[in-house]
Amino acid sequence: MLDTVGILVDRQTFKGIPSRRTGNERLALYNKAAKQLGLRLFYMSLDHLGSRSASGFIYRKKTYKLERRPIPEVTHNRVITFSSKENGKLKQLSQASFVFNRQNRYDKYRIYKLIYQNPMLRAYLPVSMPFTQAQLQSAMKNYSSLYIKPTNSSVGEGIMKLKKHKSGKWLFYWKKGSPKLLSSKKAVSTITRYVGKMRYMIQEAIPVATYEGRPYDLRVTVQRGSTGSWQLIGMIGRIAATGRHVTNVAKGGKVKKVEELFRASGFEPEQMKAAIREASLQIMTYLSGKLPQLADVGLDIGVDRQGAIKLIEINGRDQRYSFQKAKMRSTFYRTYETPMKYAKYVLNQKNHKPSNS
Repeated sequence: MLDTVGILVDRQTFKGIPSRRTGNERLALYNKAAKQLGLRLFYMSLDHLGSRSASGFIYRKKTYKLERRPIPEVTHNRVITFSSKENGKLKQLSQASFVFNRQNRYDKYRIYKLIYQNPMLRAYLPVSMPFTQAQLQSAMKNYSSLYIKPTNSSVGEGIMKLKKHKSGKWLFYWKKGSPKLLSSKKAVSTITRYVGKMRYMIQEAIPVATYEGRPYDLRVTVQRGSTGSWQLIGMIGRIAATGRHVTNVAKGGKVKKVEELFRASGFEPEQMKAAIREASLQIMTYLSGKLPQLADVGLDIGVDRQGAIKLIEINGRDQRYSFQKAKMRSTFYRTYETPMKYAKYVLNQKNHKPSNS
């Protein structure tokens, strides 16, 4: 009998399963991996969970069937929870199942502080601090370029940038379009107004390498696999769209293979890739000791003009589609396959069976 693994998806994805309209989630790739690994997948939603069973979809004979089944022993969480009700449902699920990536959105400043505790990893961190008006004024005296970003957001939402102008004033970047030139006092009051009561942090804007005059960074997918240890699955470059100060693909950023970007920046591609791999695995091996449920993440990594590697942030629900856009199909598939290998590893550990995946 096949072992069953749960995949927890959001409400919209769940509703789209029968018609195969599942947005950025490519369930066909999960199904392919499950078939190769001898697993059965059970697609669930928080809306249809009981304490011991759930209504969900099983993929069988090339079609999705809605069934009521016991909650699987292992579940891969692909849902970001926003309400206390959703958090309660997720907690309930975790009492019946080992849910990896149970929490997949972390406060960015909390992650910074956790990594900063390790002296071996501090060199990878841009200087960061919690937002206050006084901290912003202090940072503007010490740094020529800053990001002011929400500590709990994704796809580049809400990020502001300040860059010192030769006139002594500041260029203020916000959303799309040309930056505004503001006095120091006006920049501080404008940013303070936009921040309001939300939790923000200030981060040194590293002078990232550029491609054809536009800044780029990297999305690096790191996942746990069939041995339970972290693996680097792939990395892809993201170039900021014209008039944008963020590189997110959701904000118009363009994807490009890292080898081309590194060559254009004067870096030796294989050396740079090896250094990024080492940094990424060091960071995640350490961090998963503090946050043990993590198993599937996307790291945003910047490389400055001298080739120094800096961790910009960690994404607990890696969207993965950048690899598809870059036509890196085997890497894209592996981003779905590797979590299923990890799920099988966890099941084998639970059942004390030797892993054969």
